[in-house]
Amino acid sequence: MRSQILLQRACHSSSRPSITAGTSMFFASASRRISVASNAHIALLPRPLSVSPPSSATSWAVKLVPIPAHNTVTPLSSASNTTITPIIRQIRAFSLCHIHREAQSPTAAKPKRSYLQEVKERRPEPDEHDEDDHTNNQKSDKELLAEAEEIHEFGRSEKASQAAQLNLSAKLSKDGTRGGSAGGWSEIWRLLKIAMPEKKSLALAFVFLLISSSITMSIPFSIGKIMDASTQSSDGKELLFGLSPGTFYLALGGILTVGAAANYGRIILLRIVGERIVARLRSRLYKRTFIQNAEFFDANRVGDLISRLGSDTIIVGKSITQNLSDGLRAAVSGGAGLAMMGYVSWKLTSILALMFPPVAIGAFFYGRAIRNLSRKIQKNLGTLTKIAEERLGNVRTSQAFAGEVQEVSRYNNQVRKIFALGKREAIISATFFSSSGFMGNMTVLALLYVGGGMVKSGAISIGELSSFLMYTAYAGSSLFGLSGFYSELMKGVGAASRLFELQDRAPSMYPTKGQPVHSARGPIEFRHVSFSYPTRPAVPIFQDLNFRIEEGSNIAIVAPSGAGKSTVAQLLLRFYQPTSGTITIDGKDISTMNAKQLRRRIGYVGQEPVLFSGTVAENIAYGKPEATRSEIVLAARKANCQFISDFPDGLETFVGARGTQLSGGQKQRIAIARALLKQPDILILDEATSALDAESETLVNQALGKLLEGHNTTISIAHRLSTIKRSDRIIVIGSDGKVAEEGTYQELSAKKDGAFSKLMEWQMTGDAGAGVLPTSRERADPRPSEMEELELDLEKEDEGEATDAEAEKAQRAVPKTTDAKD
Repeated sequence: MRSQILLQRACHSSSRPSITAGTSMFFASASRRISVASNAHIALLPRPLSVSPPSSATSWAVKLVPIPAHNTVTPLSSASNTTITPIIRQIRAFSLCHIHREAQSPTAAKPKRSYLQEVKERRPEPDEHDEDDHTNNQKSDKELLAEAEEIHEFGRSEKASQAAQLNLSAKLSKDGTRGGSAGGWSEIWRLLKIAMPEKKSLALAFVFLLISSSITMSIPFSIGKIMDASTQSSDGKELLFGLSPGTFYLALGGILTVGAAANYGRIILLRIVGERIVARLRSRLYKRTFIQNAEFFDANRVGDLISRLGSDTIIVGKSITQNLSDGLRAAVSGGAGLAMMGYVSWKLTSILALMFPPVAIGAFFYGRAIRNLSRKIQKNLGTLTKIAEERLGNVRTSQAFAGEVQEVSRYNNQVRKIFALGKREAIISATFFSSSGFMGNMTVLALLYVGGGMVKSGAISIGELSSFLMYTAYAGSSLFGLSGFYSELMKGVGAASRLFELQDRAPSMYPTKGQPVHSARGPIEFRHVSFSYPTRPAVPIFQDLNFRIEEGSNIAIVAPSGAGKSTVAQLLLRFYQPTSGTITIDGKDISTMNAKQLRRRIGYVGQEPVLFSGTVAENIAYGKPEATRSEIVLAARKANCQFISDFPDGLETFVGARGTQLSGGQKQRIAIARALLKQPDILILDEATSALDAESETLVNQALGKLLEGHNTTISIAHRLSTIKRSDRIIVIGSDGKVAEEGTYQELSAKKDGAFSKLMEWQMTGDAGAGVLPTSRERADPRPSEMEELELDLEKEDEGEATDAEAEKAQRAVPKTTDAKD
């Protein structure tokens, strides 16, 4: 191969830029050398090369360019120093000093990329909040480990590998197809059956439809007779249908009035029926949603459920009321029109019939395309609702981090997806209706041509031709109406499939079934309980958990972070079922109890109290709607809710969405008042003071002390020392999902090497990892901080470069030694 060396200025691409062309050849700026493959042939330029000094933003690269065969070529061998030396000298003649100067100049810093940019480069961006295909796109453990090592992420633990094994069987599909095939005749029939409770109203509306359509279809025939009478009568006094012209016009006006009244009755009936159907659908689906288990809400987002209850029900209601009425009207008008056209002229009707097959075929494919697009649009609308619901619900956090622009951009990206789908739907609709309209116009042109000849021959009159053309217009509009009816019906089927999937889903546990619960007093016992959350079955939370809580006692449950403290409350409330083992109250297995009645006997105060949009009184009385005003006031006083007296409206003060008008301590005390009003047999306090300041914690603790004065069993899930000391007995759950130890505060504190003492010591140090029990290995060899890890990585890189430099020196020394021996 014949090549020549060109020294060119090129932009920096990395700290070690290289250009390879034809043969293996590159200029390494860091080591300041030129390497050429042993089988390369190099020829220098036969003319001087003017070189300008390079800037700091550029570097020099060597490029191989083919040259004519007659030029002199100097072969190069990696083992021949006599060949290399003159080549290096000649390269120096072409401003080698500039190359050295550039190699010694500092390299321009690369712009930093954000982590999100790196993620987008590594894998394609999925749909917002779209986890439908998550299980199919999971990477293997080796791939994830390699990826983590490549970008220096956190090490992948065994628990992370287990958590990657998801179970999304409770997740609803975005397009409603997970529950079975959608869009068939069975789905259409099921969609129409939704309107069966309104069959009487629909039958009356159908009668009104027949009346109005019959009157409408009589107009072209009447107009034809009027035209024939006016053209054939010389004095204009010929009778019309046996009536004088004046009487005929008065009768025709009365008939048209009746048709308008019937049309009014049809519309008003169908609108009312449609609203009733939508209301019934929403109520039924909302009720169906509320009986689902906790795993259902773990796997599905609220925004998607809201979309199903909102826009999907509207589409379904419209498709089986107004759309059904339009379809029936189009069918009646089309059938009547075809009959009247056949009565006027079979010859012209046969010409018109040629248009129906291609339009019907086009309507079939058009309907299928619209149905699929409708599903995608509804799916993306659900995602849009999720984005809006989640982001607006946390708008203060977004504003605090100045994230308004990125949130608007995220929302606009989803809007653009919906717009693109809507644009595709518009293009398909425009194509179908424009082509159908063109075929209709060409058919009318053919009818005019043939009909004109028939009028000349006397086969039909001018009035009959006019009536036929008007019936053609009615039939054409009816055909388009049927096409629109079919497309709207397919949209309804697409939306209904999403509703049917939710409606057909049976919960694994019905909250209203089971043995009645009259009391939840008695000892509580966990016997060999093992549990994993349904969405992550490979991650064990409890393994053979055993403990007993006596009736009326005040128990504190402590554990490292993530060991399942709050899961104890979830299991007692029967939000989840244990994987194995039993939980009993007074010797009765709670899995056999009526969950709804059991929950009425349990009071619950969570770490983050949830208040509903409404008044203070409504939130306190949420668990006991029949409570009197005096009971509400008494519960508020016991919970130290004196701040209510500072509100202008007192108990009638609106707390805002999620209680945003109140402070954290105020919300917590209202939540305690709500639990106190129930007078529960079992009270669960799930870290009720963990997020409060000192003053609020004192007031809340005083309120909790009044709660503990009762005879109920109290379970405090906490890591605050003040809460733990107040307990009669402490149960410590280890990170292995078993009881590590239990006893009183004095007994456990005396065990210096016990699990409780280690937890308290870890908390008292004020370490960032408070609440997490360190292992002996971590205490002996603590994990370096992020800055220390970066410094170690840089030191390793420097050591690697130094090793490479020493190796290069050794390599350069080896040939000299070999030559000396040779």
